[in-house]
Amino acid sequence: MKSRLAILVLLFSFFSFDGFAQEKTKKELKQERELQKQKETEALIDAKNFVFDAEKVSPQGGRMINLDYNTYSLKFNSENVICDLPFFGRAYNVGYGSDGGIKFEGKPEKISVENKGKKYIVKATVKDANDVYDLLFTIFYDGGTTLNVNSNNRAFISYDGRIRAPKESENKK
Repeated sequence: MKSRLAILVLLFSFFSFDGFAQEKTKKELKQERELQKQKETEALIDAKNFVFDAEKVSPQGGRMINLDYNTYSLKFNSENVICDLPFFGRAYNVGYGSDGGIKFEGKPEKISVENKGKKYIVKATVKDANDVYDLLFTIFYDGGTTLNVNSNNRAFISYDGRIRAPKESENKK
């Protein structure tokens, strides 16, 4: 009887140690994935070539609005910025018949990149024919991003989303 009890205790101890070993492996795998995502994000920022996909928008003085997934984006590289984002808020001087969104294309100026702990701050100014846009990206290591847009003709607006590498079809445009 004692031998059966000893065998059961011995078997139970092997299974419990095996469970702890798997848990540690899961933690290590998670850390490796996070490190890989951090390296990908850093590579996008260093190249100054990424696409911001907006998921939520917070207009000045308004409530947060969830957006359709992958419908609105801003394509950023050191040579050109193409923006197609929605706008909710006060517009001071907008042309008649415009659809109301923030749509522009132009060469970014005054690009600056700062590493602040677990995030990067990317600033740029883009001029188009009708307005000047100050872009402030707060990019976290996991790719989560907040984009603040200041404009001469519109109220301040903030977008939450993610950055990613541009697809081949987006690079050709």
